[in-house]
Amino acid sequence: MMSYPEKYEQVLPALESKCSEFTYLQYETFTPEALWDYCLKKVWKKKQIEALRLHEMVSDIMDLTASDFVAYHQVEAFKTANFFTEDSMEDLQQLLRPARQKPRGI
Repeated sequence: MMSYPEKYEQVLPALESKCSEFTYLQYETFTPEALWDYCLKKVWKKKQIEALRLHEMVSDIMDLTASDFVAYHQVEAFKTANFFTEDSMEDLQQLLRPARQKPRGI
């Protein structure tokens, strides 16, 4: 669900410009919607979005770095990852299995 659709439409050119910049830097998977979501959840987390002026929003968007965006998504992925799926449990058991003792005196 898209929050603040009227604000999104206003800053869409800035979001698309930032996506183009990231594509030039070979980050192919960024979308305007993902950048918007990042701004809402991270950049403007403690601000009242209704009160933000257009120039403030555009400035914040243009200041985004690819590394901050990628780091944020990596942390979010770890927060939502389910390490106890069947495949993960097999890997976990393999890692936690005691090592075999090497025979002595050989």
